[in-house]
Amino acid sequence: MLTTANFLQYTQWSGIATLVFAALTVLAFILKWGIRFRLVGTTGFMLVLTGGLFALSIVPLSRAVIPGATKYTLVYDNGSTQAVITTSPQITPTQLEATLRQAASNLFSYGRSGTREDDKLTVRARTIIHPEPGVSVPVYLGEAKRSLVSHQNSPVTVEIYTDKFAQLPKPNA
Repeated sequence: MLTTANFLQYTQWSGIATLVFAALTVLAFILKWGIRFRLVGTTGFMLVLTGGLFALSIVPLSRAVIPGATKYTLVYDNGSTQAVITTSPQITPTQLEATLRQAASNLFSYGRSGTREDDKLTVRARTIIHPEPGVSVPVYLGEAKRSLVSHQNSPVTVEIYTDKFAQLPKPNA
């Protein structure tokens, strides 16, 4: 996986290439080359590319990895305070707790609209069961809440709906 150090190195090389294209563009205008306006576009593109690589070099790209968490899929996110993930029907309560903690950590963003201390990101976990052919029923298994104000110092509270696990199909032995 690419790290911020890799992107910093790519930024340096892209910056050097941008300077080379800028020098070629100036030279093309002095010598009145026919490709001088194409070089202006190329230099502009290189500036944008260098800026993007620089941004990736200062923002960490890592995701939280919580031991015991299982794979989940984000099915709803209003971009503010609510998100819903879906999990496998064979998940256990301990796996669900770890998965909810991981999802709450991964879905945290400073761009979410939470300005007051009581604003919380709520991540709900659901699964789909099929009690009979042609019928699908969503079952909410739990939820995690965390503050939208602080990433480092905000505890994640997890509530598991243990009564809902009785509705899940039993794994085949």
